[in-house]
Amino acid sequence: MPALNCMATTCIYNRDELCSRGDIEVKGRSAEYAGDTCCHSFREKSESSVTNSTVAGCGCSKIDVKCEAEKCMYNDDCRCNAGQINIDGPSACTCDETECETFRTNG
Repeated sequence: MPALNCMATTCIYNRDELCSRGDIEVKGRSAEYAGDTCCHSFREKSESSVTNSTVAGCGCSKIDVKCEAEKCMYNDDCRCNAGQINIDGPSACTCDETECETFRTNG
């Protein structure tokens, strides 16, 4: 499992730039660039969700990453095999405003 650094600090699962969800899914089947990908697991924090999310616990430094980006060099049978994955989107309100910065084409 890759080490995760998540800059989507507006996500309900973000804990100190780690993910408390335990796994994420990266979308962007036909992606050519990092901007064509997104963290499909992103959920925006709200006033009520911040209170309710405290039971989710601390963030995970290693996480299972499902990936549909077929052209990414780190995609191995729909799983990310990068040693480190970086998700960007510090002011994201939707998953489409996030991206997998680790994405690299395998060509």
